[in-house]
Amino acid sequence: MDLNTEALVYHSTPAPGKIGVVSTKPCATQHDLALAYTPGVAKPCLEIKDKPADVYRYTGKGNYVAVVSDGTAVLGLGNIGAEAGLPVMEGKCVLFKRFADIDAMPLCLTKVYGEDGRTDAKKLIAAVETLEPTFGGINLEDIGAPACFEVETTLKQKMGIPVFHDDQHGTAIISLAALLNAAKLLGKKLSDMKVVGNGAGAAGLSCLEFYITAGVKRENVVVCDSKGVVTKENASNPSKKALGTTRTDVHSLADAMKGADVFLGCSVGNCVTPEMVRSMAPGAVVFAMANPTPEIMPQLAKDAGAAVVGTGRTDFPNQINNVLGFPGIFRGALDVRAKDITPGMQLAASYALAEIAEMPVEGDVREALVAAYPEDAANGVFDGKNPLKESYVIPKPFDPRVVPHVARYVAEAAMKEGVAQIAIDDLDAYEAEVARRIKH
Repeated sequence: MDLNTEALVYHSTPAPGKIGVVSTKPCATQHDLALAYTPGVAKPCLEIKDKPADVYRYTGKGNYVAVVSDGTAVLGLGNIGAEAGLPVMEGKCVLFKRFADIDAMPLCLTKVYGEDGRTDAKKLIAAVETLEPTFGGINLEDIGAPACFEVETTLKQKMGIPVFHDDQHGTAIISLAALLNAAKLLGKKLSDMKVVGNGAGAAGLSCLEFYITAGVKRENVVVCDSKGVVTKENASNPSKKALGTTRTDVHSLADAMKGADVFLGCSVGNCVTPEMVRSMAPGAVVFAMANPTPEIMPQLAKDAGAAVVGTGRTDFPNQINNVLGFPGIFRGALDVRAKDITPGMQLAASYALAEIAEMPVEGDVREALVAAYPEDAANGVFDGKNPLKESYVIPKPFDPRVVPHVARYVAEAAMKEGVAQIAIDDLDAYEAEVARRIKH
């Protein structure tokens, strides 16, 4: 079978879809039934009524995440609708469970659109804020820009549980980790780097703003959209205007890339030429993250002089994949019962990921990585006391250290920033426990 046919079979058999519900308690006897439902269930209900925080003690809320979408910006497929987006949201729930033992539920919402068929931010906000009693966190997914910015910002203000738009922040967190390590390898400082972004949707704009938070200077950033270079004058929304350049010497992507240290692609395939890469500064970093076809194929970029190249694909080095972020971020946030996922917690996740790529790959970790990535292992990608190299600036998704280490850093940041409602005294023990939990 070809991949498309195989995917349809995978999604339809032996039962439709990719997730189901499994009870965590026995229900095999009359007594079990009395405990699970009436009359026994009344007691925890009354306990929660008297002390609302006990909902975390007597229900699964503390490990529930809602994966919410309106289907207006699904992958590279566009505005395909809520029903058509459901397989993606189910897939996200599979990753939550597989990588972080989080019970996630896909919620694809309709009737939250304006007359133009795009997201009506106010309608979507009104629907999502009603979910707080049931879920410990909200993962917003595949919601079109610019409405997605208002949706997340407003929900973070209105809700007392973490709200995280992964399309915005996930790519930003992962790619920053890769950029931190690339800069270290190349002997450059973020504050000196000139960065060009192509793609001014949710992911592209958020990546650039996040890089600025980490140390890149705003005046060293140029962003392009489908119409060309974004300036203060031609920006079509406030998020673009905040990154609009005041330079008058750049009119195209090719102009912008001349002398740049970093190219960030969140756009369309094959829009960057080898000539553009050759015009960049020595030791250039190219993150070509359009899927399935990158803005430029990695070997072409390397042949044109790029020092570090990353994509969103599993079959090339330095895969910048959101699965490196959201499972550990939510694991850490849920475990300290954080009220928010702050920029500081997001930065902590980036630092955790960057750190893992410098750790020696030994013992059970090596066994896991050799099994998952035999070709990389044979090529020596994981070798050395510090395996950091141009082909390995970001850890692999199946590295068993990723979620525990990210969760630890996120939980620690939440406690430092005062958004945690539960304290973890021994972070070493916590990281080890998360590792055991996921392995089990």
